[in-house]
Amino acid sequence: MSRISAAPPEIEIALRLLPGRDPDLPPPAYATAGAAGMDLCANLPERGEMTLAPMARAVVPTGLAVELPAGLEAQIRPRSGLALRHGVTVANAPGTIDSDYRGEVGVLLINLGDAPFVIRHGDRIAQMVVAPVARVRWTLSTRLGDTRRGAGGFGSTGLGGDER
Repeated sequence: MSRISAAPPEIEIALRLLPGRDPDLPPPAYATAGAAGMDLCANLPERGEMTLAPMARAVVPTGLAVELPAGLEAQIRPRSGLALRHGVTVANAPGTIDSDYRGEVGVLLINLGDAPFVIRHGDRIAQMVVAPVARVRWTLSTRLGDTRRGAGGFGSTGLGGDER
């Protein structure tokens, strides 16, 4: 078994703190050395809070804008703890920030839980993963190559050993 021990390369990306961004909030940051995503914090007006009722959704501001290089995107993903404990997730997961977007990074949260959820200023509400983007040029074809799976779709590979 081989091990990858080299740290991934770091990419410098411009980050802008927008007017009204609380200077005491941390920038997006990795919680651990092996984390793929950087935590994003809620930047609520007047350091306040907002409540998401069950099945409600809202865009939560971060007070940040980014300048991603061409060929990269930023994906906004849920935080697993919020999803597990409260049913709060990113409604359009993953949300995408394109390299040509310069507006505020907003997080579209939805409360799928059965109780109201309070978002407080500074709460870690989502994570951002920067990833490469492949550009596609389609080639029309009358036939696609064969595979073992073929056209088997939803559920075609089963659940596991017991095939419930």
